[in-house]
Amino acid sequence: MPVQLDLNQIKRAAHNSIPLTFKTYTLPHETEEYLENVLEMFLKELGQEKLKDTLAYCMKELAVNAKKANTKRVYFLEKGLDLNNDKDYEEGMKHFKEETLNNIQYYLQKQKELGLYIKVIFHTKGKTFTIAVRNNVEITKKEQIRIYDRIARSRAFSSLEEAFSTVLDNTEGAGLGIVILILMLKKIGLDEDSFSVDQENGETVAQIIIPFSEVHLEKLELLTQTIVKEIESLPQFPENIVYLQKLISDPDSEITAIARQISTDPSLTADLLKLVNSAQFMLPHKVDNIVEAVKLVGMRGLRNLLYSYGTQKIMGEKYSEMRTLWQHSYRAAFYAYNLARSFKRKKEILDDVYVGGILHDLGKIIIASFHPDLLDKIKNVCKEKGIPMRMLEDLSVGLNHPEIGAMIAKKWNFPEQLIAAIKYHHEPTECEPQFEGIVYTVYLANAICDYERDKILFDQIDKRVLRDFGIESEDQLATIQERLSKAFDNQRTRFQM
Repeated sequence: MPVQLDLNQIKRAAHNSIPLTFKTYTLPHETEEYLENVLEMFLKELGQEKLKDTLAYCMKELAVNAKKANTKRVYFLEKGLDLNNDKDYEEGMKHFKEETLNNIQYYLQKQKELGLYIKVIFHTKGKTFTIAVRNNVEITKKEQIRIYDRIARSRAFSSLEEAFSTVLDNTEGAGLGIVILILMLKKIGLDEDSFSVDQENGETVAQIIIPFSEVHLEKLELLTQTIVKEIESLPQFPENIVYLQKLISDPDSEITAIARQISTDPSLTADLLKLVNSAQFMLPHKVDNIVEAVKLVGMRGLRNLLYSYGTQKIMGEKYSEMRTLWQHSYRAAFYAYNLARSFKRKKEILDDVYVGGILHDLGKIIIASFHPDLLDKIKNVCKEKGIPMRMLEDLSVGLNHPEIGAMIAKKWNFPEQLIAAIKYHHEPTECEPQFEGIVYTVYLANAICDYERDKILFDQIDKRVLRDFGIESEDQLATIQERLSKAFDNQRTRFQM
């Protein structure tokens, strides 16, 4: 772990043109996290926080490529192959990725024994900020040509989707990752000249130079405008649901009148009875009477049921992709409800977190409707590179799916707490304090779903949210996940969800 820096040291470096250098031999995950935190503090001092996600990705991509380059040197030495010999290079690369990944700790230890390091350097000069990554093996001409070939290819891509659809050589570290890096720089108004890879005094030096005077975030792109228009074209809720919402909001309405109106819609009636007979209510007997069901669910629960039902009604008819999201959404809703009940003990948020869990991924439907394969490709790249999905969604479509979902929720006049649950379910600490209860719960429920499917690591779950739920270790989280998963599967078997 690198030496801990305090904020005053970072301030001095940022404002006095003092380079900050961090050296590592193996680049463990905690070091990557630490470097990202330092970068964030550095950018805050320079008034450029908005660049944090973009530059964090670029820094990580260069550092990981440097680590792979060091691993490659060790591997070729072990195999007795010459990196600069074309025939040896071709032979070595056949099994390099597979063999090193299967025995990565051995190769990392060898790198350390040979003194092969990675240095990450942050440096400001006037209004220019530089991130440099150095490793003490020289890049070969073949490798350098391959990287600049990737850079040249990236000029032809106007979107990330085009990059995904182009066949890139996956045997090299500098493949799709470098293309994404160039596209991200383009997104903030810089071109490929801001990025360079060269050798100097026995080191390979990869660096990004960011002149703040040239940085600007791109405006709405064509696809973003199309998505906004699509949201605007969505119909309002069906008349019977709007009428029911008015009945529920009227303090003089009788429960029998509400039940009678529900009974005119067989699908809504089925949803209500399924909800009231689910494990959420833990009833000793099955309820078939609509009046009794309305009493048990309550007005707040019924209002939330209408948000969920109305959304499914509109989106399900318009987009076939909607159906594929329900399995994950119901699991997230179940987890959220049980997390709130067990840890929060705030009865007033139980209904909200449940419907928030069901609707949190609403925006994915819109993205999938325009680009059916894009979400899967984004997921695969994000998992491989350990980066947030919202970053690549931003790069691909100009908006990420939580923002799109929140726009839809606003259009349909959802209450503020549900809009917040949808908008911040990947960035919980950015929500307003009054919505923390519902947002943190929906975020953690979704994160646990991702954790159990190996989509994220424990270290990637927001520490503030974990502390809020009293979760201090991965073992503790794993126990909670196992209990939730077992309870959900039992419920699904019992009620055939």
